[in-house]
Amino acid sequence: MEIKWKKKEELVREPKSYPLPELFAMAALVSLLGFLTENTWMLVRSGFIDNRNMNLPFLLGYGLAVVGMYLLIGTPKKGHYVLYFTLVFLFVSLGEILLGFAVEKFCGFYYWDYTNLPMHLTRYTSFFTSLGFSTIITLFMHYCYEPLMEFFHKKMTPRAKRVAVIVFVLLLLDMFYSFHLMKQAQDINRAWKIYLHAPHL
Repeated sequence: MEIKWKKKEELVREPKSYPLPELFAMAALVSLLGFLTENTWMLVRSGFIDNRNMNLPFLLGYGLAVVGMYLLIGTPKKGHYVLYFTLVFLFVSLGEILLGFAVEKFCGFYYWDYTNLPMHLTRYTSFFTSLGFSTIITLFMHYCYEPLMEFFHKKMTPRAKRVAVIVFVLLLLDMFYSFHLMKQAQDINRAWKIYLHAPHL
């Protein structure tokens, strides 16, 4: 029995070409959303918010991952959401494992630890965390990514594009500097931490 694979363009919506400043703007926006999402989870789970190891309120890993994912596989196409979700799930799980072990290797500490969660694979990923991240990302890619990119494409002035480039460079510098601090200390970079209420979980 011969299996004929469908072409990629039949399974996903192909990525469009956008200028780099517009991609940088999206990366910065997603990085901010990643920072807010993580702190919301920490607030609910543990009752505090903190700087999430960076000095600026952005987590560039989220922005780079989402923009990179768009450039690789585009956005979900109607009728193929399960396939797209599966690709995102694998991308998230592998990305967490690679980042976690890279930080452990080069900085000398555990960046995070999911061993207390059920169905974890190594200490750096688990079925339920990957499920949550993949659901959020798939929904964002389906409903938000291209409308936001079209907004940036139509509304960004030359000055706004220059600002986007500057912000992206600042986020890169902040990420490298923060990891430099963590490598030196062999520990997380906690610049501030605020308890707002007793943990719920």
